[in-house]
Amino acid sequence: MSEWFETTDGILSKVWGTLGRGVADVKHPARRPTFATVSPDGWPEARTVVLRSIDPTVAVVTVHTDLYSDKIKSLQAQPRAALHIWDAKQDLQIRLQAEVSISSGAQTRALWDKIPDHAQQSYGVTPAPGTPIKTALEYVKDPDPATFAVLQCTVTTIDAVHLGADHRRVSFSRLGHWQGQWLSP
Repeated sequence: MSEWFETTDGILSKVWGTLGRGVADVKHPARRPTFATVSPDGWPEARTVVLRSIDPTVAVVTVHTDLYSDKIKSLQAQPRAALHIWDAKQDLQIRLQAEVSISSGAQTRALWDKIPDHAQQSYGVTPAPGTPIKTALEYVKDPDPATFAVLQCTVTTIDAVHLGADHRRVSFSRLGHWQGQWLSP
């Protein structure tokens, strides 16, 4: 019997399983991927987000954000992002490229109502995220469903690297119907 990292199908299954664990387990490394965009003036931006849901059948992952965050401005200018996860226990690096759509307002109200009060504190800050302030705590958290946004990330490519005794790297693409292509690591 082969190990998961010895076949492209095994790696693809492990990638989606790892992402699923990130949604379900608050302590799993896939819970907080690095989310990268390009600013409207062309600079790379990376920040940590919380993975909220995945659907491998349509290759979609979602994260939540404040509608007034810098990542929204970046995504409005260029609706693409990359997500990066490092799972040290599995020696697995996952990189996703995705096309991103932004939902807010009435589209997200039912979801907002399901978010616990302590988590709602992340959406609705005055002044808006990124605004200069004089002292570190010169802001007010005022949860507001009007500032809550869901980023639906439709995965277009997956690049997975297993750094075991033998390094293995494989690429998958939506256009290629998720057939794995081995790459030199």
